[in-house]
Amino acid sequence: MSAKIYIALLSLAISAFAIGTTEFVLVGLLQTVADDLSISITRAGTLISGYAVAIAVGTPFIATFSGRFPKKQLLLLLMAIFTLGNLLAAFSHSYGLLMLSRVITAIAHGVYFAVAATVAVDMVPASHKGTAVSIMFTGLTVATIAGVPMGTYIGQHFGWRATFGVVAALGFIALVSNGLAIGKVNQDSSKLRLSDIRKLVFNNRILLALLMTVLGFGGTFTLFTYLTPILENISGYSPGSITLLLLVYGVAVAIGNLVGGKLANAHPVKSLRLVFLCQSIVLLLQIVLLPSKQLTILGLILMGFFAFMMSPGVQAYILTLAEKFAPSAKNLASALNISAFNIGIAAGSTIGGYAVDHLGYLDTAWLGAIMVCGAMLLAMLNYRLDRQQQLFEE
Repeated sequence: MSAKIYIALLSLAISAFAIGTTEFVLVGLLQTVADDLSISITRAGTLISGYAVAIAVGTPFIATFSGRFPKKQLLLLLMAIFTLGNLLAAFSHSYGLLMLSRVITAIAHGVYFAVAATVAVDMVPASHKGTAVSIMFTGLTVATIAGVPMGTYIGQHFGWRATFGVVAALGFIALVSNGLAIGKVNQDSSKLRLSDIRKLVFNNRILLALLMTVLGFGGTFTLFTYLTPILENISGYSPGSITLLLLVYGVAVAIGNLVGGKLANAHPVKSLRLVFLCQSIVLLLQIVLLPSKQLTILGLILMGFFAFMMSPGVQAYILTLAEKFAPSAKNLASALNISAFNIGIAAGSTIGGYAVDHLGYLDTAWLGAIMVCGAMLLAMLNYRLDRQQQLFEE
């Protein structure tokens, strides 16, 4: 890949960093927001699950009707909306207004990722698709390294509204970098027709892949959504230690994402079988590791390493399937997978909230492991079907 392509992919990664920060920063500020707005911790958790639902519902709809819009201009418009949404959050003084700002931001988030993923893949040869997606998603994982800890620190010392103000500034920086670094993007020559949408939405192979994404991400967020109260109430760490602990987790996430990108270059779903198996085992281990203050660090490293390793693989896989079954609907396929990510986040957050209210914090771990085991079984099924239909070269 040329230096120009790397710079363009880096620009997409900067946007992903801003987007990832705004989506996940509430994990570190859940208790802070709950206390300030005088709401329960589980209601504060709906600001995460509600964000995910807004992405899941809004992304495919808007992506379908924005297909003819020039891709670069669409990316710039979406980053502008994202920035304004975070500014609204920075001035929110009620749960309702904060949720509204989250919905506005979420819709821009979902469509941006859907379009950016196709732009990233189209920039590079077929043999580098997984790497291109992983570079873009590196911004998302770096958000867990720097963005979430930084946002948590700012929120704890200057108020959570200041955090969203900083994220709005990051969104503006991303907007400028997109305008400067991304060149003219070729539009798809084929038009998206109703028959193509129907072919995509009702294709069993596509649906199996999307369900795999839902379960894989859902398993991660069953525990991750309530990581901060778990670290405080189960592991015994003080609120002041959370920033450093999230930093450790984020470094592991970034490394795992890059490994996942390399694994996804050849046959994405082949490697996902092993990724999901390891992820489910690691989630179960948290039941033993997190109650120990000394072993918590090991638990965070293992959990972070596998948490987002699936991301490049499932995104590259859904785009490859779309090319086989409905080429003109590739943008919509990417949007549907972004929706699947966030349906998983919403489902995982909801299940985790149920566990916190009615069972216990550590029950989020085995519930998440069950979801990831479901993703592993689907990866095995998808791989078998791929071999039968000879969709990939071994």
